[in-house]
Amino acid sequence: MKLKITHTTHYSYDQPVRYALQQVRLTPTDNPQQTVRNWSVDIEGGSQELSFRDQYNNQTILVLADAGQTELRFISTGEVDTHDTSGILGKVYGIAPLWHFKQSSPRTEAGKNVRLLSKTIGKNESILGGLHALSKSILDMVPYQTDQTFYGTTAEEALKTGGGVCQDHAQIFVSAARHAGVPARYVSGYLMMDDRIDQEASHAWVEAHLDDLGWVGFDVSNGISPDERYVKIATGLDSRDAAPITGMRLGSSNESMIVSLQIQQ
Repeated sequence: MKLKITHTTHYSYDQPVRYALQQVRLTPTDNPQQTVRNWSVDIEGGSQELSFRDQYNNQTILVLADAGQTELRFISTGEVDTHDTSGILGKVYGIAPLWHFKQSSPRTEAGKNVRLLSKTIGKNESILGGLHALSKSILDMVPYQTDQTFYGTTAEEALKTGGGVCQDHAQIFVSAARHAGVPARYVSGYLMMDDRIDQEASHAWVEAHLDDLGWVGFDVSNGISPDERYVKIATGLDSRDAAPITGMRLGSSNESMIVSLQIQQ
């Protein structure tokens, strides 16, 4: 399937910004599930200082905001051919070793509830079956609900809240999988919804590593493995590692953000 994507992120500040530096992860790369035909990231209100692959092999752009700006805009556009592999990425590896993806991060530290949930994996005849059961259990315990969590919510907090979004589902999954000894990583990217071109936001899912299959994807929020409607952008230990944009700024200005995303076949 060929997907055309336009993703605009617009930051506004109520006072001129003295200094702002952003890490931008908005560029997909080729893998067995996708082939990037063309892609560009245009910057308004700032300039690209550096382009590099980070420790998770994510294509990353370092952007410096122009001094005195009150607006900063990132416009990502391109076309990607996607391939349905039944969610199996395979034995594709980067710099980070597998044992790294067994480690917790501040947002995926396994608390009492996550540790209890992780036992779901061992109740099945196979690890793969256990991971599918884990995905279903998470969605049953934490139904998709907006306005229940925020950007910094941890896996344990979301599980206690009893409602959350794709970011929460993904972080609960990787936390429980790692506690059970299964390497797992957070994935950010795009999902083309079948009934619309304008999307509400980018998407998040997970990949777990099995010795025989390699990396296998699970979209907890939709109860499926990723298919040809998905485009991967970045991976990491948690939502911060794989966030489309992270950074810092100096000054007392207040910030607002508007995101526009269109995906079509």
